[in-house]
Amino acid sequence: MHNADETCGIAQAALVLGDWWNVLVLREVARGHVRFDALAAEIGLSRKVLTERLGGLVAQGVLRRSLYQRRPVRYEYLFTDAGAALLPVLVAMQDWGDRWALGDGTLTATAAEDGAEHARVHALVGTRLPDALELPGTPGDVPLTSPDATATVLFTYPGTGVEWGPVPGSVGCAPEHGLFRDAWPDFRRAGVDVRGISTQTAHEQAEFARAEGIPYPLLSDADHRLAAALRLPVFRGTGRLRHKRLILVVDAGRTVRHTLFPVTDIPHAVEESLRLAMDCARASRSSTEAR
Repeated sequence: MHNADETCGIAQAALVLGDWWNVLVLREVARGHVRFDALAAEIGLSRKVLTERLGGLVAQGVLRRSLYQRRPVRYEYLFTDAGAALLPVLVAMQDWGDRWALGDGTLTATAAEDGAEHARVHALVGTRLPDALELPGTPGDVPLTSPDATATVLFTYPGTGVEWGPVPGSVGCAPEHGLFRDAWPDFRRAGVDVRGISTQTAHEQAEFARAEGIPYPLLSDADHRLAAALRLPVFRGTGRLRHKRLILVVDAGRTVRHTLFPVTDIPHAVEESLRLAMDCARASRSSTEAR
C-alpha cells in the first residue's frame, strides 16, 4: 500500500473487501453457511484457497472461529461485530449490482419477472432460514418464525409514513398493514402467524404498530441481517436502503415453501398468502399425524 492510504478508510476496507473470494466468503457466512465444507460447496473454492481466505478474515477481525466438534476438530466461522457491520456494505453492493450491472440503472421498488431479482427470490423455495437469525421487533427481539405456528407469513415492505416521490412500485404501506390486520383472525384460526419486516428502526415500527393497532409483530431489518441472509432485493429510497415488497410463506421447520414477488396487487397477495399458508399448515398437520 502507498503511504497515503494508511489513513484512508476506503483503502483499509479494500484490504478486506477488495478480494473477490473474501466478498463471496462473507456473502455465504451471512447466508448461514458457516462451516468449511458448506462454504467450499457454495463458493466452489479449493480447500487450500478457502483456508487462506478464512485465516485472513479471522486475522483481520472480521470472522471468529467457534469450535463445534472436538474429534476431529471442526470450527464454524461466525461474524465478529466488525464483520456484522459489513452487512450493509454487502447489501449496498447487491443493490448496485442489481440496478447497474444486472439492470438498466432504473430506480424502482419492484422488479421485472424475467430479471435477476425475480429469479433469486423464487429460488428461495426450499431454503431453510438460518437458525440463529432473529430481528429486533415489537416487542423485543422476535424470531423470524413463530415456534407455536404451523406456518409463518413474512412480508417485507419499504416503510411507513414516507413520501416516496416518483419511485415505481413504492406505494404506501398502510393499506397493506390494514389488509393483514383485518385478515389476522383468519390467519390465527388457521394456526398461521404473520411478521411484517422493513428496514425502519424498531422504534419507528413500534410507533406505527401502536398508532394503527397492528396485532402481529413488526420486525426491523435496519442492520440488513435478513436482506443479506436471503439476498433480498432492495432499493435506495429517501436516503435508506429499503426492502422491495415480497411475501414468503415459511413452514414450522423454517423452510420457505412459497414466494410472492413482485407484489403489485396487494389485496390479492394478502389473500394468496393466507391460502398458501393454510395449505402449508394442513400439510404440516398431515405429516405429523402420519408419524
